[in-house]
Amino acid sequence: MGKFVCYAFPMTKKIRVAVLYGGKSGEHEVSLRSGAFIIQNLDRTRFEVIPVSVDKSGRWQWNDLKLIEESRSKTLPIFKNAPEMRLTPQEDGKAALEPIQSGGQSMKDIDVFFPIMHGPLCEDGTVQGLLELADVAYVGAGVLGSAIGMDKDVAKRLASAAGVPVAPYITVLKDTFDEDQSESMLRAREHLKLPVFVKPCNMGSSVGIHKIKGWDDLETALRDAFQYDVKVLVEQGVNAREIEMAALEEKKGRPFISMPCEIITSGKHEFYSYEAKYLDEDGARFEIPAELEKSQEIRVQQLAADTFLALECAGLARIDFFLDRDSGKFYFNEINTMPGFTSISMYPKLMEASGIKPQELLTRLVEAALHRQEKKHKLRRDIKAD
Repeated sequence: MGKFVCYAFPMTKKIRVAVLYGGKSGEHEVSLRSGAFIIQNLDRTRFEVIPVSVDKSGRWQWNDLKLIEESRSKTLPIFKNAPEMRLTPQEDGKAALEPIQSGGQSMKDIDVFFPIMHGPLCEDGTVQGLLELADVAYVGAGVLGSAIGMDKDVAKRLASAAGVPVAPYITVLKDTFDEDQSESMLRAREHLKLPVFVKPCNMGSSVGIHKIKGWDDLETALRDAFQYDVKVLVEQGVNAREIEMAALEEKKGRPFISMPCEIITSGKHEFYSYEAKYLDEDGARFEIPAELEKSQEIRVQQLAADTFLALECAGLARIDFFLDRDSGKFYFNEINTMPGFTSISMYPKLMEASGIKPQELLTRLVEAALHRQEKKHKLRRDIKAD
């Protein structure tokens, strides 16, 4: 949908891009694989790449790009002896990495961050808030859009308010569940019918998700989901096809929406689980483009664009829908504001199938981030008397 508009920036020197990967979330390992793909595909004629890892304890480290490139690994290492750094703002919308220990080397004039991190404390607005405070450009949605996209409950509420259909669901809070398990179980049985899906509200990559076919299994599934979040969705199962699309911000108007893809899991997986996504090479196959009627394709692309705008997204997103086999109705499932960029991830695959190859895609994302920063810097930050 839409014709992509390229941003134009004067090229006097290479744009310095800090690729931020790792993070304190259950999706740490996925981020290491996404980061490797980003570093391998950024256009080195235009960009200088600065690898910055965040380990599971939250330490920021400046890693050796040469060692990373020599390894040619599909997952990025985090070197234990890499210098620990802190982020400091500079003037003119740039940032610096300063060494924690005295005498270390600093990295100044970072133009833009690419925070290719997934999950809580990574793509939920927390890292984005830090980058906002540093007043540096960064790829992807801002604080609000990132927070909305991470919380499946809030995202569904806002999508529904914008006229995007969602399947019935209830939310269960951990404190409420701990206080009275039977009340939570009863509420699910009163509002939903089997099968149901149990999902942590603020996780991605299908971590902690369970398909429940019998009510006796609900308590165990909730307990497992509460290991990852304090708010859990219990969602109505739908006899559905899984349809995904990739969205890319354009300079004006509605986002570019890729052709749709259908995810077809193998018979040994009940749904598109973490195991099917990352551990089983034969866990799923992808139909690109999805076999849809033209009217269905137009409808789901419109819904994807509506969702992108309603949820305050920027830069990129992968937007997932269910297509009910019985009614033919589309239901918004979830949005990922910083989707995976591994070699098997759907977002880059969909964009490439729609005519935008990885190097060009990454270039457009960096340019869009710089363009947003340029617009923000034109805003007044003081109040002057008339």
